[in-house]
Amino acid sequence: MAYEQVTGPIGPERQDLLFSILAATVSNTARGKGRKAEPKDFLPKWDQGAKREPADWQQMLATVKTMNRRMGGTNEQEGDGHGDPGRAPRINRDRH
Repeated sequence: MAYEQVTGPIGPERQDLLFSILAATVSNTARGKGRKAEPKDFLPKWDQGAKREPADWQQMLATVKTMNRRMGGTNEQEGDGHGDPGRAPRINRDRH
């Protein structure tokens, strides 16, 4: 979700535009007299984070870990027991 907020939709290009046209059409059929809906009313606004300074890798890692934890994920590097036993452990770079 964070990647899409910065770069735009993942998948077929501009499918968001096609769906915003469809949503405007459906909305206008159910609307009374007055202002008509336009596709831009339903189009997501991308690149809202582009005005900010890019985050460094430690901030991005912390954000991903937080999102993972909130979604019920685990971190294999912290010894949750679900890692691949055939792989060597990775160096935890955020510890000095």
